[in-house]
Amino acid sequence: MYRFSYNEILEDAPDLCRERERAAFDRAIALLRKADAANARYEDRGEAVSFLQRLWDVLIEDLLSPENALPEPLRSDLVSIGLWSMREASEALRLPERRLTALIDVNTAIRDGLQ
Repeated sequence: MYRFSYNEILEDAPDLCRERERAAFDRAIALLRKADAANARYEDRGEAVSFLQRLWDVLIEDLLSPENALPEPLRSDLVSIGLWSMREASEALRLPERRLTALIDVNTAIRDGLQ
């Protein structure tokens, strides 16, 4: 039987976390695209906004944690982007005619940066 050392598991943990974060962004982006389609229902928009806000809520909580190892300037920038995304999503829910292109583009860029 192959045994993993604790250090090997820890080394894999950041890659696994990034993979999960990318998957969460993939889901958020897919929901936003569906909600931005011409035939989208208001419920689609609500689902997309709710998912995106929950995602950023979790990410911001982690970014504000003292244990987060990212450099402080990057953490601050990501928190700002997250807060903007959450505000923009709320506005998109309040104004159903508002396009979601900016939210899709920004969150796609963040997802693509999770290499």
